[in-house]
Amino acid sequence: MTSFTLTCAEWLSREKQFSAFATGPLLDFWRQREEGEFTGVGGVPIRFVRFSSPQHQRVVVVSPGRIESYIKYPEVAYDLFHCGYDVMIIDHRGQGRSGRMLTDKHRGHVVNFTDYVDDFAQFYHQEVEPLGYRQHVALAHSMGGAILAQFLAREPQAFVAAALCAPMFGIYLPMPGWMARRILNWTEKRPALRDYYAVGTGQWRPLPYVVNALTHSRERYRRSLRYYADYPELQVGGPTYHWVRESIQAGQQIIAQAAKIVTPILLLQAGEDRVVDNRSQWAFCQALSDAGHPCEGGKPWVIKGARHEILFERDAMRAEALDAILRFYAQHLGGAAAADHSIRG
Repeated sequence: MTSFTLTCAEWLSREKQFSAFATGPLLDFWRQREEGEFTGVGGVPIRFVRFSSPQHQRVVVVSPGRIESYIKYPEVAYDLFHCGYDVMIIDHRGQGRSGRMLTDKHRGHVVNFTDYVDDFAQFYHQEVEPLGYRQHVALAHSMGGAILAQFLAREPQAFVAAALCAPMFGIYLPMPGWMARRILNWTEKRPALRDYYAVGTGQWRPLPYVVNALTHSRERYRRSLRYYADYPELQVGGPTYHWVRESIQAGQQIIAQAAKIVTPILLLQAGEDRVVDNRSQWAFCQALSDAGHPCEGGKPWVIKGARHEILFERDAMRAEALDAILRFYAQHLGGAAAADHSIRG
């Protein structure tokens, strides 16, 4: 039995001793981080974190979802790191430890969706590329998947392979699309509304586990809430009307530009997603197939039963996703990467 197999076995039983893991090995790992900052579009400070070992020759660049921070991602980084990869994670503008654009820092906002993409491109070229890794792979979640996909349409050779977890190519709306478009176009002409919380949303508040739509894992959900309780400066509430409009348009642009993406793509879909529109992910994979470079398997890899946050789900679903991601990376990195997986635990 290889160490990679043993790692998978650990993933399948972690929740049983999650507290001991989080306050022991995971905390020790977190203390080894290197944090950095650069100036993004419009002078906004963009923060990032790096976990590195001199033994690693490859890096996973992580693009998180809306409201998320790298402070939420130690467990994901820990698992990738112990499978032979350095890990670098960006905090997108308007969230995490990066700068905000509005006085009310709880509003999820961006002026142009392309600002996210420009920041990510700067992160890649200024902070990742100069480190001299042999190969780069990417991992993205939700909004981070939309950002990464737009970057790949610009620079398809930047990464050897990219895994997208529940990417936000369409938003799960509480109303018909035509009605949402009419409201968003109306608010766009009224600045006071345009930059205010979208209907049904507001400042950040902790939702009880029983009503959350993100994960079935009670332990990981509670840990996420603790991040925001311990670091209130990380708290981000609902999106602005303008953010919703920008993000819907970005998803449409991604599908329209899919032919430009020749990077090998693994798209993981959450079977019970109620945050993003899974139909848009099928449309993206179909567009890739039509262009002659289909995503892995030609369609989304559905994690059955999973809610939106696949990488923070219960052990079995999370292990299925991580195993698929790491095997996908190894397939495109070649024999050396596969050998790394067989000797690391």
